[in-house]
Amino acid sequence: MAKAKNNSRSCSCALFFGFIVVVVSLSSSFVRGDGEVDGVDLTKGASFIFGDSLVDAGNNNYLPTLSRANIKPNGIDFKATGGTPTGRYTNGRTIGDIIGEELGQPDYAVPFLAPNSTGKAVLYGVNYASGGGGVLNATGRIFVNRLSMDIQVDYFNITRKQIDKLLGASKAKDYLGKKSIFSVTIGANDFLNNYMLPVLSIGARISETPDAFIDDMISHLRNQLTRLYQLDARKFVIGNVGPIGCIPYQKTINQLDQDQCVDLPNKLAKQYNNRLKGLLTELNQNLPGSTFVYANVYDLVMELITNYNKYGFTTASRACCGNGGQFAGIIPCGPTSSMCDDRSKHVFWDPYHPSEAANLLLAKQLLDGEKKYVSPMNLRQLRDL
Repeated sequence: MAKAKNNSRSCSCALFFGFIVVVVSLSSSFVRGDGEVDGVDLTKGASFIFGDSLVDAGNNNYLPTLSRANIKPNGIDFKATGGTPTGRYTNGRTIGDIIGEELGQPDYAVPFLAPNSTGKAVLYGVNYASGGGGVLNATGRIFVNRLSMDIQVDYFNITRKQIDKLLGASKAKDYLGKKSIFSVTIGANDFLNNYMLPVLSIGARISETPDAFIDDMISHLRNQLTRLYQLDARKFVIGNVGPIGCIPYQKTINQLDQDQCVDLPNKLAKQYNNRLKGLLTELNQNLPGSTFVYANVYDLVMELITNYNKYGFTTASRACCGNGGQFAGIIPCGPTSSMCDDRSKHVFWDPYHPSEAANLLLAKQLLDGEKKYVSPMNLRQLRDL
């Protein structure tokens, strides 16, 4: 296992781990016999994705923000655009893209802020995720602009009304509820770009205890998930926060060895994850007809980092694209960055985010994995409920 050090500094860029919310929906009872509505094949499903830079597909392209990924070589392996950057913070597909494909989604969810996220396009799905976003509204102020989880849910409410107009209220409710998966991974920014950057976020954070801060996060997330439930979401998979003390940025600025991680961020993540699990139990009991699945992202990623050779990687410490320090972990990926020879051999694409190769392995575990990683069922089982 990775060794720990107690010194820590905060990350000022979009992060490897967070929460996302993905809605994958299938419909049959309210469409024509051939499963189409105005040429849109609803039987294949749609994704409505909420989260941070882990799944941002380009919303930040439309914001005046310091957190963007719409520059080369980001997206170099994204086949849908022939390698043109889209705003995804990786070399290829995000974990949300991969899960959508595996569950039968015919197209990638369009970013909400993109001009084409209207009309029939919303029936294939919408992406609300934003690099730098968090559970708390104050999170990510260092980036100037980003979409918090509250704002993302507000935007989904707009889409929800559009779907009502397209399908009718009853059919829209059926479309979103009966065969839908809401997959959530957000929260790392709340620690690395809020709690650990108190002066840039909220002055009161300076004296706030971890318990109090996590209480605030859980309270906000409870309200956000309940709002989605009230908008007819029923099937959820919620990812916990991963080992954020092990990203190349943290290892570089703290001058660690490749088998070491920064202690404080990981401790905060584990403390939050314990509370999150309890929250999901509570929501399962209190929201009739809902199913909340817990995705153990922390252990999944720690397994990948610790035993990277077993999974075909040559490093879990050095960023493939980046500059600065022994792990290329200080300056984000851009045109002047150093680039690794084989992107498929790196767990991390840049100082903060996983490569497509890592995303593929993580997605497979969420789709088909054991209960120690996704419980009480995996995503395919949740879809088929």
